[in-house]
Amino acid sequence: MLRSMYSGISGLRNFQTKLDVIGNNIANVNTYGFKKGRVIFKDLISQTTQGASAPGANLGGTNPKQIGLGSQLAAIDTIHDAGSMQTTNRTLDCAISGDGYFVVQDGNEQYFTRAGNFYLDSNGTLVTADGKKVLMDNEAAIPTDATEITIGQDGTVSYTQNNTLVTAGTIQLARFANPGGLTKVGGNYFKPSNNSGGPVIGAPNSEGRGSVQSGFLEMSNVDLSEEFTEMIVAQRGFQANSRIITTSDEILQELVNLKR
Repeated sequence: MLRSMYSGISGLRNFQTKLDVIGNNIANVNTYGFKKGRVIFKDLISQTTQGASAPGANLGGTNPKQIGLGSQLAAIDTIHDAGSMQTTNRTLDCAISGDGYFVVQDGNEQYFTRAGNFYLDSNGTLVTADGKKVLMDNEAAIPTDATEITIGQDGTVSYTQNNTLVTAGTIQLARFANPGGLTKVGGNYFKPSNNSGGPVIGAPNSEGRGSVQSGFLEMSNVDLSEEFTEMIVAQRGFQANSRIITTSDEILQELVNLKR
């Protein structure tokens, strides 16, 4: 069979994966704290039909003759660049200006997120939309009769009770040696992987962790113009590889017809 047919098949498979990633990016263009994906290709092994020769006394050297056998996926990256901030004027909406991730807990499990749309449950605990507790430096709850809740850039959560300003605690942030190695687990959450390094958890504005901006939410870092451009490129690449398979098939048909 023709090598070109199998090269075309590998191209189809890769561009389909690229379209899958682009589709997921576009679907999450308005997802708070979402980090877009990117697909990288690399070539497969090349078949050497003639090796290179060194220069001699009478003849110069010759280059190798190689035929490529297609492409494969090199990586599917998660781009952790910060998205733009959207003003909400809601105190419990928080964005991180700089590096770092909010730490939330579900029992003994810790998750990490850039989406800071937080809420208070009936116990006065700061939680996410699905009930995970936001990690603070203490477990002090905010009373139900508290007023004028504020969150400072240093993560300090304060409220007023009986005309007295009370500090409930400080929201903790985490940093990773390699954020690109984090694993997406759905729900706007990440978990550490073997290549991300463990979380270094502490107060905002310390050890390179960013500051907390109350009244803002971080938008997705998906750029629609970039995604549509990449979609066009992927579509044309898919069509070109389909044409390779069609042309290879026509050549094989001609070979079969030689018998007639």
